[in-house]
Amino acid sequence: MGIFSKSKEPEELVLVFNIGSSFVGGALFLARKSGIPKIIFSCREPIPLGEKIDIDRFLSLTMRALDTVTGKIYAAGLGAPKRIFCVLSSPWLVSQTRIISLKKNTPFLFTAKLADELIQKEIKIFEEENLAKYSNVKGGIRAVELKNIKIMLNGYETSEPLDQKAKELEMTLFVSVGGEQVFKKIEETIGRHFHPQIKFSSSLMATFTVVRDMYPAQENFLLVYIGGEVTDISMIKKSILRESISFPLGCNFLTRGVASSLGCTLSEANSLISLFKDGHAEATVAQKLKLIMEQSREEWIKKFQESLANLSNDVSIPSAIYIDMGKDLADFFSETIKNEQFSQYTLTESKFEITFLNTEAFYRAAEFENNSIREPFLIVDSIYINRFLFQS
Repeated sequence: MGIFSKSKEPEELVLVFNIGSSFVGGALFLARKSGIPKIIFSCREPIPLGEKIDIDRFLSLTMRALDTVTGKIYAAGLGAPKRIFCVLSSPWLVSQTRIISLKKNTPFLFTAKLADELIQKEIKIFEEENLAKYSNVKGGIRAVELKNIKIMLNGYETSEPLDQKAKELEMTLFVSVGGEQVFKKIEETIGRHFHPQIKFSSSLMATFTVVRDMYPAQENFLLVYIGGEVTDISMIKKSILRESISFPLGCNFLTRGVASSLGCTLSEANSLISLFKDGHAEATVAQKLKLIMEQSREEWIKKFQESLANLSNDVSIPSAIYIDMGKDLADFFSETIKNEQFSQYTLTESKFEITFLNTEAFYRAAEFENNSIREPFLIVDSIYINRFLFQS
């Protein structure tokens, strides 16, 4: 279920959308054989924050933001993209690394037919496991991404397994599924202005691939995505995406906590948090905010600790952490992770070293026209897509 077919031209106009839980972004870029994409136009639109999470309203507001972004890109009049990609993060997709094992007493032949049968069976199991999460979504679920990460025959990894005999087979796959209704609404919204078929992918796979390629010496690391509503943690061992886990606390829970405690609006809460971060909040308000933020910090770190414990099992937690999030609360989460001791929950390799995947991290990895914003999520997506369109 590959989403890429190789480009036959030295460069190609491509449109990518990034849909998360706090904003929708879009970028029109030139995918180039040189390996460095050129973003010629980009924009983003925030998804309005609600006091409570109502999935139907949340989806409606997200599609409204997508429509705004699509309209701006169309109005820019910079050409018709040859391909369109849509990269989604939590909660729109559920992604997981799956391991398929097959053992027999007598040797069997590894064929494309055998691989397909095993993969389809595993996808069906994965869909059934996640069906409860989409029980209220019309149209069921759709598998949108499948990547073969590794194949091992008789305990040895091989890049050419076809027509080889073995008694033991192990296939490591990366699978993403989501609600059919969501995909149809995305296709309908984008289709009002642009008409190429839309290829869907996960933000997790895009970010993992780009980080792995940018830091080849770092074989073991954690990838942490902190969105508006969700935090995703993924563990990479020996450059392979091993496991992922999520918990429903993102940046927005801080805003809701302040608004609830101080009896103010969500907008006022965001303003107060901003003033507090910059050291400009009035003294009595700052004192209250400090207590509220500390309570929120404790709640978030407890979930983070529990997730690491469930993620690690019997293996050590990598010390390198790459955090994928907006810049507004980057310091808050960085300090939270750095200052917390995890030894009571997990065995870490050494003291955590945190790298934020911000604009500076991708210096020279992409080029920009003057009317494009430097949005890290869109930069990652452009690099990822460019890589596969021209990969030999």
